[in-house]
Amino acid sequence: MIQNIHHIAIISSSEASIDFYAHLGFQETYRRERAYDTIVLLQGYGIQLEMFIDPSHPARATDPENIGIRHLALQVDNIEQTAEELQLEIGPIQMDWVGIRYAYTWDPDGLPVELHE
Repeated sequence: MIQNIHHIAIISSSEASIDFYAHLGFQETYRRERAYDTIVLLQGYGIQLEMFIDPSHPARATDPENIGIRHLALQVDNIEQTAEELQLEIGPIQMDWVGIRYAYTWDPDGLPVELHE
C-alpha cells in the first residue's frame, strides 16, 4: 500500500543547484561521490530531494516541454514576501484552476520551482 511520496530526483549540472535548494530551506543529509556523478540528499518541508550532480547531461528541453515531471511546487504564505526574503526572481503572479495565486522561479539549471499560496 502506498503511504507517501518518498523523494523527488533531480539531475543538476553543478553544485549551484545544491546551493539554490539549500537557500530555499532544504538541508543536506547525505553526499556520495561516484566516478561519474555526485549524489546529494536534501531534506525539507517533509520532502526529500535526491540530487544527481552531473554536468554531462543535456540541458532541460523547455519549448516545447517534454513529457515527464513538469515542476516542483512549494507552498508559501505569501509569494511576494517569500521572493523578497529569499531574493528570488519570479515570473508573473498567476491564478491556478481554483483561484489560488502562484508564480515560478527557476533553479540554476532552469527547472521551474513554483511558489504556490
